[in-house]
Amino acid sequence: MLDIKFIRENPDLVKENMKKKFQDHKLELVDKVLDLDEKRRNLQLQIDTLRMNRKKLSDTIGGFMREKKIEEAEKVKSEVASINTEISSLEEEENKVASELREIMLRIPNMIHDSVPIGKSDQENVELKKYGEPIVPDYEIPYHTEILENLNGIDLDSARRVAGNGFYYLMGDIARLHSAVLTYARDFMIEKGFTYVIPPFMIRSDVVTGVMSFDEMDSMMYKIEGEDLYLIGTSEHSMIGKFKDQILAKSELPYTLTSYSPCFRKEKGAHGIEERGIYRIHQFEKQEMIVICEPEDSYTWYDKMWSYTVELFRSLDIPVRTLECCSGDLADLKSKSVDVEAWSPRQKKYFEVGSCSNLTDAQSRRLGIRIKGENGNYFAHTLNNTVIAPPRMLIALIENHYQKDGSVLIPKVLQKYMGGIEKIERK
Repeated sequence: MLDIKFIRENPDLVKENMKKKFQDHKLELVDKVLDLDEKRRNLQLQIDTLRMNRKKLSDTIGGFMREKKIEEAEKVKSEVASINTEISSLEEEENKVASELREIMLRIPNMIHDSVPIGKSDQENVELKKYGEPIVPDYEIPYHTEILENLNGIDLDSARRVAGNGFYYLMGDIARLHSAVLTYARDFMIEKGFTYVIPPFMIRSDVVTGVMSFDEMDSMMYKIEGEDLYLIGTSEHSMIGKFKDQILAKSELPYTLTSYSPCFRKEKGAHGIEERGIYRIHQFEKQEMIVICEPEDSYTWYDKMWSYTVELFRSLDIPVRTLECCSGDLADLKSKSVDVEAWSPRQKKYFEVGSCSNLTDAQSRRLGIRIKGENGNYFAHTLNNTVIAPPRMLIALIENHYQKDGSVLIPKVLQKYMGGIEKIERK
């Protein structure tokens, strides 16, 4: 959410930002915000004026009572009662206007960083750099579910009977590999100085609207029927919500946290063959990282965070590349974002395995996360990044370490989490 003062002083910049994000349908929202803001401030001025008059009249009542002028005092009391009624009516109207104003402001996108390339969709994202040599072996690599089935590591048919499409059973050494990846990612981030956290897996609606846009909420979140609770789509939601309505001490910043959680997503829409199997699913596990910091430090942390993901994937001998997300591919709260994509030797192309985003103060304004300053409190900056999401990571891992005989080699850094085994074979 943007600062109302910024919108008031820079309406044309806010509209230009919307155009860069190809959200021309939202341009009218800026004018609505300006109208409602003016109306709210006029109502507040009327209320403040009435309160001042009420105070003066109340002082007059005290004087009349001391002078035993009861009739005059009662007359002024009647005026005060009338003012109270008028104030109450104006306050009710102001609350309605303020509520409508906030609802509209939540739909206005965050200002994108000057360096963000302009483009309509992820097809116009810009490659930044490749890390590691992408290799295509001289033998065929099967589709990932076929590899996993041949290793007795997945059961999709049973999962469909139990829960429907978009779910899976992982079994045996593949399930162990899945857990090994998460445990390694946890230890990797702890060594980077991050604090490990297991957060709540459900959050209230006021946290949901604080951490994400309405469009994301509708397409992602599962609502718990009969309760004000939603299943998290990523632990970032719960982790940022941890600081809701808090005033943070400068001496305690930055907060650098890495969290494990299951994640639940609707994943609306039809998807092609490459997004079946365990690529796009309703339930998965994930290791996340978040940073809450001083505004001037956020882009330093942004570069550190995505570089940690690159380093982790390279430690697993998986080639990756980074992509700068274009304006049209940025969710409303994001100011700048970079995707990390892993090499698929089967598809002979890269696919997304993580995303790092700087949301500047968009989330903190929604959630009231402030820093205590010497000259007044100000909003913190928040960032999030995928450390690792094993279903997609598992695809990258098995494809890049798949052998001609159908086995999958275990990267050295994972072997200690796998009881020392060096490869997974069909038993």
